[in-house]
Amino acid sequence: MKPLLYFLFCCFFFSCYTVDAQSSTDSLRNKLNKVLADKDVYVGQKQARIEDLNKKLKKAGDARAKYGLYELLFNEYKNFSYDSAYSYAKKLELTANQLKDPVLLASAKMQVGFTLISSGLFKETLETLNSINTGLLTDTAKVDYYFLKARSYFDWSDFDRNGDYSAIYNPEGIKCVDSALALSRPGTYAYLASKGLKDLRLGNYPEGVKDYKALLSIKNLTPHQFAINACCLSFIYEELGYKEQSIDLLIEAAISDIQSATKETVAIYKVADYLYKKGDLKNAYTYINQAIDEANFYGARHRQVTISSILPIIEAQRMSAVEQQRRSLIIYSSIITVLVIFVILFAVIIFMQLKKLRIADNLIKAANISLQDNNKALEELNKNLSTANKIKNEYIGYYFNINTIYIEKLESFKMSIDKKLSSKRYEDALTAVKKLNLEDERHQLFHTFDKVFLRLFPDFIQKFDALFNGDNEIIIPDGQLLSTEHRIFALIRMGIHDNDRIAKLLGYSVNTIYSYKNRIKNKSFVANDEFDNHIMAIEAV
Repeated sequence: MKPLLYFLFCCFFFSCYTVDAQSSTDSLRNKLNKVLADKDVYVGQKQARIEDLNKKLKKAGDARAKYGLYELLFNEYKNFSYDSAYSYAKKLELTANQLKDPVLLASAKMQVGFTLISSGLFKETLETLNSINTGLLTDTAKVDYYFLKARSYFDWSDFDRNGDYSAIYNPEGIKCVDSALALSRPGTYAYLASKGLKDLRLGNYPEGVKDYKALLSIKNLTPHQFAINACCLSFIYEELGYKEQSIDLLIEAAISDIQSATKETVAIYKVADYLYKKGDLKNAYTYINQAIDEANFYGARHRQVTISSILPIIEAQRMSAVEQQRRSLIIYSSIITVLVIFVILFAVIIFMQLKKLRIADNLIKAANISLQDNNKALEELNKNLSTANKIKNEYIGYYFNINTIYIEKLESFKMSIDKKLSSKRYEDALTAVKKLNLEDERHQLFHTFDKVFLRLFPDFIQKFDALFNGDNEIIIPDGQLLSTEHRIFALIRMGIHDNDRIAKLLGYSVNTIYSYKNRIKNKSFVANDEFDNHIMAIEAV
């Protein structure tokens, strides 16, 4: 059996939805990437709710009203930030003492216990729970009490990974679960959750599947309840060998964590581990860094230790892939160099042919033969060839300059990472990787492209804007030479008409490129099917 520590990590903090096929896994991973890109939006929503509660707290009059607001703030923080959650749990305890309300004090101590176990302080959790007078609790509160106490024993057992101590802690945990079951009414959420936990800990997986499917079918589950039970089912599926169902549940859990701004998370770490073993280093590296960021944000020490154990392995594999890409880049550069030589040879041949055409034209003129139409055609051909040749010359130099810069950066970065890894300075290696800012590199690439393009077509923006009415002109963002819309049609003017290729060059989806082009054409007073012809008519210097 795989370490049950993994089960307890994901069992209580993540949500997901069961799916069956590999295509569904790919679709969920794409959804995860999109949600991950918007993670700051969800965190902002969480912080807005917290700010609103703090405003209400400032206006609260008596201690009992403050207690209620402290409890709401604790619920917002308990899976978001350990330090803040612990602070409000202690405020609940202090306020309950001020009110001299033993029932509220017992409830506050349970909140303190929940926070302590989330941070990996198992011994302190049990000490806090053992100090509670259970006689003051309602049956419902007692169920929560015994369930939390069972978690403490199970977590402690899995964290120690010592057979002698597990033989003590696991039976104690089962006793607590039995106490919760005795106080629960069969068929209720509390009963099924306790029974599912017991079946899972005892390895009774067929019954566990029934329990957690029944739990997931209950209407009006909170997102956290759904997350807990879906992740437990994911663990059971993995133990039974249903890998696709298990990973789909974990991906759905990671999506739920991000959307609910849950920082006390391990699902995305397990997804990273799974993709690493599958060879998907790019996504594995993205997800493991997200996992360590969330663990650091929350402040759960045992999570940081667990996640950090796999981070250097994925990083080393990624560096190996980067080195392989560097070698491939050198090969491709060599091939391109050969192609450039052929281009130059073809250009020489073209120039020689043009020279012959000019000689022939002079002979014709000397013989007083009127070839005005032919002369115009030749002039147009010469103009087009000159423009094409100028573009080639500019971008051959631009290409070699960009490739040289990036090869030097890759070599420098590889040497730096090799030194850090060889000296086991993994944190420094991680810091160096985090400092990589691909978005800045992409902006620099765009800036260089814009600069070279405007050198070739200095009137491009003016003539492009002339295709619109005054109120429909495209605004160029501050600090940029071209807007995204200008850049798309600049590539078209360069002869790149394929939407898929434009999308890859600019880092957008094909649908986004379609959307930009259609929106621009609809704004212009020029007919849509004539717009590209006007763009191609813009001349180079």
